[in-house]
Amino acid sequence: MKSKKSIIESAITTLTLESGAISNLIQHINDDFVEVVQTILACKGRIIVTGIGKSAIIAQKIVATFNSTGTPAIFMHAADAVHGDLGMIQSDDIVICLSKSGNTPEIKLLAPLLKQSGNVLIGMLGAIESDLGRQADLILNTSVEKEACPHNLAPTTSTTAQLAMGDALAICLLEARDFNSQDFARYHPGGSLGKRLYLKTGDLAIKNQRPSVAPTAPVKDVIVEISKNRLGAVVVIADEKVKGVITDGDIRRMLELNTDIDNIHAEDIMNTNPKRIDKDELALLALEVIKKNNITQLLVMDGKTYFGIVHLHDLLQEGII
Repeated sequence: MKSKKSIIESAITTLTLESGAISNLIQHINDDFVEVVQTILACKGRIIVTGIGKSAIIAQKIVATFNSTGTPAIFMHAADAVHGDLGMIQSDDIVICLSKSGNTPEIKLLAPLLKQSGNVLIGMLGAIESDLGRQADLILNTSVEKEACPHNLAPTTSTTAQLAMGDALAICLLEARDFNSQDFARYHPGGSLGKRLYLKTGDLAIKNQRPSVAPTAPVKDVIVEISKNRLGAVVVIADEKVKGVITDGDIRRMLELNTDIDNIHAEDIMNTNPKRIDKDELALLALEVIKKNNITQLLVMDGKTYFGIVHLHDLLQEGII
């Protein structure tokens, strides 16, 4: 069994080699890289990303990143491509082929077929003087000195370089397209990141009850209304206008100061200046207001009209926190 020291040394060596490989990619960010970006930006079709083995796995990740940042992309396994999947490629599509050696049998068979179809072929490879290197219209150089594998066999450093180059490409495309946070939210509506960018306070408040009492309501009615709706607060309304808010904390403080509560009414204990937020504001802003003021619920308004209440638990359930 390896010693603790040798395990740590092995991990550090791996990370050092891989971080070095990424740093070395900087020298390959040149006019060729710029041409690749410009060619993809001008593409009227999709970006087909392909590879074999571990490179195929990296290709799938690049496709996922492209699609989530505004560049339509499809993954095609190189082995499946030569057994029928070439049919998914349309005339306006661009193909990015990932390969360390550029000489695997599947790649050597696939590259000329793509050239015959007239598709632009971009090679992301580690061996420029390879079969793929000669066939490719454009090249993204991801060559590495050695793999992190002590036998220099298992794809490690080389796939890390491919992954990093794919990210660099995706971010350049994102920025060139002015892809903003609203676009990101549109492509990620189900995730917590997307919700932080599009979910509004009104979307949460409308799911809750709208507890309210009149200013003259006795404390007992206030307590019942707060308990019934489980929001920890009730809004005091008169003439369809908000006069104040009473929270369960206000009730506790009132009980600490008073033993005779029969003559106490809502207007006597309400907060006449409660924190408010418009229903069209982002839920993320509601969270900021709640945290800043150390409260657990927020009054949601539709202009000057009482719309509802958003609770800290609502934000928690939606993954906003």
